[in-house]
Amino acid sequence: MADQTKKFNKEQMQIELPEEEATGTYSNLVMITHSNSEFILDFISVMPGVPKAKVVKRMVLTPDHAKRLSNALAENVSRYEKEHGTISDDDKFDVPFNYRGPTPEA
Repeated sequence: MADQTKKFNKEQMQIELPEEEATGTYSNLVMITHSNSEFILDFISVMPGVPKAKVVKRMVLTPDHAKRLSNALAENVSRYEKEHGTISDDDKFDVPFNYRGPTPEA
């Protein structure tokens, strides 16, 4: 097993972060849909007083990657809450169900 770990460390994947992606994209809403072969995450930016919201990123994931993302996100939220306290999820938010993308399931 140690040999496998050592071999993996020598062959680590190089990940490039393009300059245009380095600042990130703001999103305060995500609509999630799925089919039998993929999960679609539409990240949306909703601004107060603006009647129209915009999808700023769409991510398409395989089911196994969606599950890994879910697990990684849960683990990171848990770490965050241990360090900074519980994140409130009491916010009431009107979801724009007139969105013309896939039918939302969140």
